[in-house]
Amino acid sequence: MSDLEIARQRLKDGKLSLVFVRDSKIIYETNEEGLGGFLHAIEESMDNLAGASVADKIIGKAAALLCAHAKVVAAFAVTMSRGGLEILREHRIPSEFVALVPVILNSKKTDKCPFEKLVENISSPKQAHEETKRFYNRTRAPK
Repeated sequence: MSDLEIARQRLKDGKLSLVFVRDSKIIYETNEEGLGGFLHAIEESMDNLAGASVADKIIGKAAALLCAHAKVVAAFAVTMSRGGLEILREHRIPSEFVALVPVILNSKKTDKCPFEKLVENISSPKQAHEETKRFYNRTRAPK
């Protein structure tokens, strides 16, 4: 079984939102919704993510740029946006998905996801990581 197959199966069986697998071992998993889980994975395990396969519930452009930043080698999403697929292809990251959608929406389904808006004009994985991390920390800060 490939790392991507293991990650995909674990995502499904474990009721998780994000799973990274490298060398047939789970190196990070979470049920945290949104990009927070991906940002935490980078913060906690960046050195281990390079060469890993990732399975995520949702991959839009922001998550795809984080995949490139983390140097993953394959990606699976239950739902993937066209922008996410385009970024993965640009970075030569093989990908699979269940559903391909035009854009990732916010949790209320009333507008584009705020992270997708944030990276609309960003093509650099490093810059996307810095901007999404800054935005995430600002929006999650206690008020």
